[in-house]
Amino acid sequence: QVQLVESGGGLVQAGGSLRLSCAAYGSIFSINAMVWYRQAPGKERELVAVISIGGTTNYADSVKGRFTISRDNAKKTMYLQMNSLKPEDTAVYYCFADIKTSYRDSRVGYWGQGTQVTVSS
Repeated sequence: QVQLVESGGGLVQAGGSLRLSCAAYGSIFSINAMVWYRQAPGKERELVAVISIGGTTNYADSVKGRFTISRDNAKKTMYLQMNSLKPEDTAVYYCFADIKTSYRDSRVGYWGQGTQVTVSS
């Protein structure tokens, strides 16, 4: 059984910062790509940032220069440092990870439960 647990969301004023974490628990052989998504009310879920097992990163244009994705493979944890937050960053943020539970198994995608980020103007 694999679980992804997010933390770090909350309410912040525009221009402020938050740091989200996503920790993976359970029987895990390897974690490949890890991804942050977000979903605002009435909108589709969108990709925010992705990081490969080797640390290669990519960002949505809307967050480039403001957000930084990172991971600690030893801790099986991914982070999202969010600076210069804007009201339009308000959303539920979800983590996603591509995980193998043994060397024989295929990779399976897992989702976290989501954490609310609210940016007030």
